[in-house]
Amino acid sequence: MGQINIERMTSASAVSSQMTKDARITADSGCRRENLLLGTAGWSVPSSCRERIGGEGSHLERYGRALNAVEINTSFYRPHRRDTYQRWASVTPAEFRFAVKVPKTISHAPEAQPGDIDRFIQQTAGLGGKLAVFLVQFPPGKRYDEDAARKLFDALQASTAVPLVCEPRHASWFTDEVDRWLSERRIARVAADPSRHEGADRPGGWQGLRYVRLHGSPRIYYSAYQASFLRRLDEKLTEMLPSSDVWCIFDNTAQGAAMDNALALRDRALSP
Repeated sequence: MGQINIERMTSASAVSSQMTKDARITADSGCRRENLLLGTAGWSVPSSCRERIGGEGSHLERYGRALNAVEINTSFYRPHRRDTYQRWASVTPAEFRFAVKVPKTISHAPEAQPGDIDRFIQQTAGLGGKLAVFLVQFPPGKRYDEDAARKLFDALQASTAVPLVCEPRHASWFTDEVDRWLSERRIARVAADPSRHEGADRPGGWQGLRYVRLHGSPRIYYSAYQASFLRRLDEKLTEMLPSSDVWCIFDNTAQGAAMDNALALRDRALSP
């Protein structure tokens, strides 16, 4: 797997997603650029970052004062009650936004069951207007199959108006044909680092929403990104902002690098 090619990350522009148009990094969270949703996978605050975040309250309350978005990954493994989602929404600022990972019982099943989808949609509705994205991550061995993909995405889109982002990990998904198919259905494809395949390092599918997931490189989930990488990333994200909403999520959480990298990128966005 190769590191994301920052120079290729930017792709064609299109109409921005209305759903997340009002979710912006604000002065309260340390950045002033519209349509940039910056955060980490989960909201753990490592000891190395506690002084920089400061304040009182739970991890999520303090996190929400520093960054304006978060990706909930635990939903992939187990369900959360609606009132749990409501509580999370209640302790975050008004403009804070959540991306929620679709459960593997839906994304990894040979055929998703309507009951599983309905329960997930009802549970996550507890986030109210702060729910901005559903992330569908496929297993590495899941090949692109148009009929299977249509059934899954049609079922999800019939149940919710929340924008969908998919993170496929099999080479068969990274073609112009699949990109057009996703775009026609207003489904964005993740730009991932490290990139497993040619084309996986730049956003694909629908260009009204761009979603960048940074898993850590060279050691996935552990490695921190260097300042030179963050500088180039910041430049490319800025290029995307006029034409779409842009999510940037650091998933290198195993030793706390994600929060440090996200705060460093936030601070770059504050710079003149």
